[in-house]
Amino acid sequence: MSEETPGFDEEPEVPTGAGADDAEPKAADSSKKEDEAAPAGDKAQDVALLAQLDQARTALGERTADLQRLQAEYQNYRRRVERDRVAVKEIAVASLLTELLPTLDDIGRAREHGELVGGFKSVAESLETAAAKMGLQQFGKEGEPFDPTIHEALMHSYAPDVTETTCVAILQPGYRIGERTIRPARVAVAEPQPGAAPAAKSESGDGDTPSDKDTDAPDKG
Repeated sequence: MSEETPGFDEEPEVPTGAGADDAEPKAADSSKKEDEAAPAGDKAQDVALLAQLDQARTALGERTADLQRLQAEYQNYRRRVERDRVAVKEIAVASLLTELLPTLDDIGRAREHGELVGGFKSVAESLETAAAKMGLQQFGKEGEPFDPTIHEALMHSYAPDVTETTCVAILQPGYRIGERTIRPARVAVAEPQPGAAPAAKSESGDGDTPSDKDTDAPDKG
């Protein structure tokens, strides 16, 4: 007969509450670690988002500056093109009207001599009207002060009745377009007679001298 060894076939009894108690602290530790890890991860994510936001703001500022610079360059280009267009137009108009000036001079001479009559008068007036619409202006009048920037003196004389260099005759009228002179007025000028003022003073002085002599005469006698 074999004797049964007690305790080998039966499993040792484990208290029911012991495993649960051990599991709960482990679960609590793991949840605490997750709670500690979560704020650290959120903070790193926030830092990354702030860095991306700064980069986006920097890129936006650069693009805005580029856009403003392009707009300024475009506005300058438009102004330059408009200025060049106006200048080219003025040059073309001035060139055309310069070629018409001899014809306008002939019309003016014909009018002075009373030859501007009939159909020729209508054509001449139409031509003058068209030139005026294109901006052509005539200038130059007798009696106005001589201005070398708009007058060209072809004749020179002296006159007692002028106090400064004066245009006394318009030999050929001048023409301008706006502020641009395309031909100066060709004039005859007169200047004050040299020594006219000193002569007047001398005459008054001579008038005083005889009176002095007359007053001195009785004293000498």
